[in-house]
Amino acid sequence: MRKEEKQQIVDSIAQQIRENNHFYLTDISGMDAEGTSLLRRKCFEKDVELVVVKNTLLKRALEQVEGDYSELYDVLKGSTSVMFTETGNVPAKLIKDFRTKNDKPILKGAYVEESVYTGDDQIEALATIKSKEELLGDIISLLQSPVKNVMSALQSGGNTITGVLKTLSEKE
Repeated sequence: MRKEEKQQIVDSIAQQIRENNHFYLTDISGMDAEGTSLLRRKCFEKDVELVVVKNTLLKRALEQVEGDYSELYDVLKGSTSVMFTETGNVPAKLIKDFRTKNDKPILKGAYVEESVYTGDDQIEALATIKSKEELLGDIISLLQSPVKNVMSALQSGGNTITGVLKTLSEKE
C-alpha cells in the first residue's frame, strides 16, 4: 500500500471518529464467514458501522483527532475492528446479545460519553449506560410527574365540588 493510500485511510477513520461520538474496539478474529456476516447484519440493523482496520492506521487517526485517546493505544494489538455509533450503549448491548451464541466479538476498549473503557469486563457497565435520549426522557418524565399530580388533584376536586353542589340542589 502506498503512503497516499494509507493517509486516505487514516483521514477516513479520523473523520468517522469526529462524526461519531462513540466507538468500540473489538476483536472478531477467528470468526467464520457466517458469524462475521451475521454480526455485520446485526450492526447494520442497529445503525452501527463495523470497520476492520490496521492498528497503526487507527493509532494515527486517533492522534489526528482532537481528544485524549492515549489509554486506548495499549489495546491496539492483534486484530482490531471498530464499531462506530451515535448512541453509546448500542454496541455493548449488541455484543452482549451476540455473545449468547458466539464467543466473539471480544471488547478491547471503548470511547463512550467522553470516557475510555478498556477490557472485556467493561461490557456490562457499557450496556447499562443510558444514552442521551434515554436520559432526556427520564428528565422529562420527572418534570411531568408533579404537573400530572396537580392536574389530577384539581380534576378530582372538581368532581367532588360538583357532586356536593348537585346533592345540595336535590335536597331543596
